[in-house]
Amino acid sequence: MMNTDWRVFLLDRGARWGEDGRIYPPPLPAASRDRGDCTRHDLSHLGLIAVQGSEAGRFLQGQLTNDIHRVTEHLSQLTGYCSPKGRLLALCRAIRSAETLYLQLPLELVADTLKRLNIYVLRSKVTLTDHSDGPVRIGLAGADAPRQLECLGLPVPGQVNAQTAADGVTVLRLPSPVPRFQLIAAGERQRRLWDALTPVSNWGDQDAWALHDLQAGIPNVYPATVDTFVPQMVNLDLIDGVSFTKGCYTGQEVVARLQHLSRPKRRMYLAEVASPIPPGPGDMLESPTSASEQGAGRVVDARPLGASHYALLAVVEIAAAEGGGEVRLGASRALLRLCPPPYGFPADRTDVQTQTTPHRSR
Repeated sequence: MMNTDWRVFLLDRGARWGEDGRIYPPPLPAASRDRGDCTRHDLSHLGLIAVQGSEAGRFLQGQLTNDIHRVTEHLSQLTGYCSPKGRLLALCRAIRSAETLYLQLPLELVADTLKRLNIYVLRSKVTLTDHSDGPVRIGLAGADAPRQLECLGLPVPGQVNAQTAADGVTVLRLPSPVPRFQLIAAGERQRRLWDALTPVSNWGDQDAWALHDLQAGIPNVYPATVDTFVPQMVNLDLIDGVSFTKGCYTGQEVVARLQHLSRPKRRMYLAEVASPIPPGPGDMLESPTSASEQGAGRVVDARPLGASHYALLAVVEIAAAEGGGEVRLGASRALLRLCPPPYGFPADRTDVQTQTTPHRSR
């Protein structure tokens, strides 16, 4: 649930409440286009699960793919939540604030994730609550974002996943081709920050924020892809989203077996496509070289770059992606242009590297 006071504030500042329940920024005035390379984003499409209690860390350590004990007030982390079969039910950013651990994930997955996690609480001294209408979160992205944070008197985290705090505001640095930050604060403090940023930044939408994740090769799980991918398929092992030394967690046996006894047959690639039908998470991919009943792969995420032009993250059979064959969207038959993610693939791979590289929109 979106913070009601924050929603009223954004609507008062010109936002539009869409029929799909999303907040849309107002049209960008021509006079605003010289505000520099900095955009501010409402992040109400992301939900929060608050995990509290003396055994909160111990409980999450037995549920999530990453080592939750590494999460401090100075470091957040990406982590997965798997089914017993080792398939991702959610991807979360774990954030610590004082004695509370927060799991941030798409708002539409909060209720089901809470329900599943609560099954395992049993007698543990831990409580889990939907805190999505609690702390307000905004994003700031662009080359000028660090300077704007400094102008606000906020400490700038130096490294990706680093976290700082001052004057009631927590600042997270997130993966992105450009400097990108998330600000967490109480509503009144956040409203003052938003107004202070308005003259020096443009209002970016949800798609633009998600595009930063996409171009950095950072996956998300949505309702259409719940229980679809094992962590290695979406490269979670390549972006410090899985710990192979922490011990047992739900689905750990499957994830560890794939890591130590075999190599993934599918990996997540960046892609671009020109398609009359907008692609979306879970869409099937096809290739003439694939003999799998599951198809050549699936779309992880897709965001518009222009008219009928989309950027994608897609899990694709390595043989189909790098064997010289074509990979197409199942619905429109549009051809994907694939390339490895910015962090690359393991150096010991024997696969032939992809030849084509999509244009990167900034």
